[in-house]
Amino acid sequence: MTKAMYPGSFDPLHLGHLNIVEIAASIFDEVVVVTMQNPEKKSFLSLEAREDLLKSSFSHLPNVSTANSSGLVVNAAVDLEATVIVKGLRSTGDFEIEMQMAQTNKTVAGVETIFIPSEPAHSHISSRFIREIATLGGDVSALVPESVASLLSGRLNDE
Repeated sequence: MTKAMYPGSFDPLHLGHLNIVEIAASIFDEVVVVTMQNPEKKSFLSLEAREDLLKSSFSHLPNVSTANSSGLVVNAAVDLEATVIVKGLRSTGDFEIEMQMAQTNKTVAGVETIFIPSEPAHSHISSRFIREIATLGGDVSALVPESVASLLSGRLNDE
């Protein structure tokens, strides 16, 4: 049984992330999507809100579960007994960064990394741009799952 872990900040989750998880779920027996918390960064959404959005967005995938972690990705993989880390790639820039991390994770803990290229329709989507658009009152519904669009719309309307 192959268990894969897909880590990310998912701040917020977008359709590119969703697509990578759907592909991973078709390849691996089990996929755990892990919301990572970097204590040195101020999050747009709380860790709890991000994990709730993951749960609702992946409820149609029976072999996908969620978790969160504030430590190293490789330690989370070991703790979850995941044999593979899944990373999505949008561009060659992503590849360069992710390859370095993959090689480091392999050296440190023996955990392999599998790269899944994003669908062309999603390769331009970035959580950073979504945060900016949403903060300035723009419509992000074409970039994110419905639950994320609803949360962002409600959150910003309350401010």
